[in-house]
Amino acid sequence: MSKERKELDLMIIGGGPAGLTAAMYAGRSKLNTLLLENGILGGQVRNSYTIENYPGFKQIDGGKLADIFQAQAEALGAKIDEFDSIENIDISDDKKIVETESYIYEPKVIIFATGASPKKIPIPQESQFAGKGIHYCAICDGAMYQGKKLAVVGGGNSALEESIFLARFAEKVYLIRRYDYFKGEQALIDEVFNHPKIEVLLNEDLVEAKGNEFLEAITIRNTKTGELSNLEVNAVFGCIGNEPRTEVVKEYLKLNEQGYIITDEDMQTNINGVYAAGDVREKKYRQITTAVADGTIALLNAEKYILKK
Repeated sequence: MSKERKELDLMIIGGGPAGLTAAMYAGRSKLNTLLLENGILGGQVRNSYTIENYPGFKQIDGGKLADIFQAQAEALGAKIDEFDSIENIDISDDKKIVETESYIYEPKVIIFATGASPKKIPIPQESQFAGKGIHYCAICDGAMYQGKKLAVVGGGNSALEESIFLARFAEKVYLIRRYDYFKGEQALIDEVFNHPKIEVLLNEDLVEAKGNEFLEAITIRNTKTGELSNLEVNAVFGCIGNEPRTEVVKEYLKLNEQGYIITDEDMQTNINGVYAAGDVREKKYRQITTAVADGTIALLNAEKYILKK
């Protein structure tokens, strides 16, 4: 049976802060809009156990903030589909077609807000222990390691935050950093260094994971001396950066060397009527506030484009 075709003013692909903000504005503008998200609504915000730098909230759980974004978008009339994944797209200046498992959509405008996903730890045993001791979300998987010894790999805010969060459950947390400095906020760095359960290992690199069915130990190498050391841990949490989710658009949109979508200040891509917003876009800073700003700008320009059409 052929799939039903549906015409839309706007399709938003991705349900993180950028996509949900665009959906809020689209709902207020009474545009015929659909937001597609085949993962968890809220994006990486849900992986933050405490957020202290989003205006309007002195402190808020990331999951709660994501829920507020979603509820506000839906209250303003946004239509959200979390379960219909994209099978194919065909986009150009003249036409936009998005085929999902259930429908073929023909929107006038598309906003890509697909975000980014964590980079995998670059060791040969990553796939062997994925989900069995190697993880990328402390909020998702940390509680199962109550009273265990854990390791976090990374040097930015995410690694610092994950270490602090995991210390709630763990007997001990090793924070492994390949350099002798951190790139995170000083308040978080101070909290980590002063935490009684966290041991910071500078100039160390994770090179091997060991165990039978589940992770039991890791080997680290000193980046200055080359000396190898073994640590008994039950899990490692990777926080070494993110990769843009651009697989579905790489044949159509211009990407930079790292795979992020190139846009102008209006969030316009190289194709007319196609915009990008949030962490999937090439930009200097990636914060919740910058994602929200991107979503706003993308939608306002998308609305102008639709009116001209």
